Amino acid sequence: MALVLNEEQIMLKDSAAGFLAEKAAVPQLRALRDSGSETTFDAAVWREMVEMGWASIAIPEAFGGLGYGYTGLGLVLEQVGRHLSNSPLESAVLVSATLINELGSEAQKQQWLPAIAAGETQFSLALQEGAHHNPQQLATTARREGEGYVLNGSKVLVLDAPSAQQFLVVAMLEGSEGPSVFAVPADAAGLTVESRAMVDSRAAGALMLDNVSVGADALVGEAGAAGPALERTLDIANIGLAAELLGLSVEAFERTVAYLQERKQFGRIIGSFQGLQHRAAELFAELELARSIVLKALQAIDEGADNLPLLASAAKAKLCEVAQRASNEAVQMHGGIGMTDECEIGFFIKRARVAQHTFGDYNYHLDRFAQLGGF
Repeated sequence: MALVLNEEQIMLKDSAAGFLAEKAAVPQLRALRDSGSETTFDAAVWREMVEMGWASIAIPEAFGGLGYGYTGLGLVLEQVGRHLSNSPLESAVLVSATLINELGSEAQKQQWLPAIAAGETQFSLALQEGAHHNPQQLATTARREGEGYVLNGSKVLVLDAPSAQQFLVVAMLEGSEGPSVFAVPADAAGLTVESRAMVDSRAAGALMLDNVSVGADALVGEAGAAGPALERTLDIANIGLAAELLGLSVEAFERTVAYLQERKQFGRIIGSFQGLQHRAAELFAELELARSIVLKALQAIDEGADNLPLLASAAKAKLCEVAQRASNEAVQMHGGIGMTDECEIGFFIKRARVAQHTFGDYNYHLDRFAQLGGF
C-alpha cells in the first residue's frame, strides 16, 4: 500500500487538528495542571471526542464501533501529540479496547466494547510491575477459589488510573504456564489505587491487590492464554504511541523553526546561522523518515501483516530516537527561555520522555527488533 493518505484520512486528520487546537491544546493542559485536577483531562472535551466517534474508530462495527481501522486512529493520535491533548483515548481505546477485542469472548466483547465506544466506561491496562517495561516478568498471581479467582500483587504506571472504572490486570494463574487477564472493578474490595503525578502533567497510578476476589466472568478469554493477544495489543499500542511522538516531534520542530526566524542575536536572525540551519535540516530529514515508518506500521495493523512485531518495534524505537532529538533541539534552540515554565516548548520534552518509556523505551525496542530480525 502506498505511503500516502486518501481523501477521507486527510479530512479526519484536519478535523482532529482543528478540534484539538481549539479545545485541548497546551493552554488547556497548563490550566488542568495548575487546577490540581486528579484526572488531568477535561471530561466535557472527552465527551465531545466520543461524540465525534474517536473512541469507536478502531472498534469493529459488530461491537458498536466504526470499524475505520488503526490508521484512522493513528492520524488522530498524531494530532493528539501535536497539541499535547490529554484524554483516555490511549488507555481506554488504543490499549484496553484492543486487548478486549483480541482476547475477550464474544459475550465480553458485546458487553464491553460498545460501552467503551460510547464513552460509558473506561478501562485501563495494569501490566507493568517494575521500573522498566518487561511483560515477561510477572509477580502478580491469581488462584482459583470457589467459582471465582483471588488476585494478589502490585502494578505501576497504570495509565489514567484515577478515572478508570475497571482495570485489565495481567497475572499468572496458578497451574497455568502463560499469563491471564482479569477485569477488576476499580471499587473492588482489597484493591487500592494510588494516584501518581507524572512529569508530563498526566495521570497514572499504582495498584495494590490484596486478596481481591472476582467472579468467574472476570477472566478475559481463556486461562493462561493471554500471551499472543497481549503481545499484539502491545505492538498496536506502541505504534499508536509512535504516531503520537511523531506529531509531538513535528510540532516541536515547527515551533522551533518559527522561533529561529524571529529571534535576533548580534543584530541577525539566528536562523541565518549556518550551524543552526544544518541541525534543522538534519532533523527535518529524520522527521520525514519517521512519518513513513509510522504510516507503514499503522497500515500493517489494518492489513494483518505477519511482520507487525518487527514494524512495531522499529517504529517505536525510531520515534523514541527522533522525539528525543526533536525535543532536545527545541529546548536548546530556544535558549534560556526554553527552560522556563512560561515557554510552552518545555511541555513537549516532558511528554516525549513519558511516551518514550511507556510500553518499552528505545533500548527495549531496539533489542527486540534485533532479536526478531535474527541478529
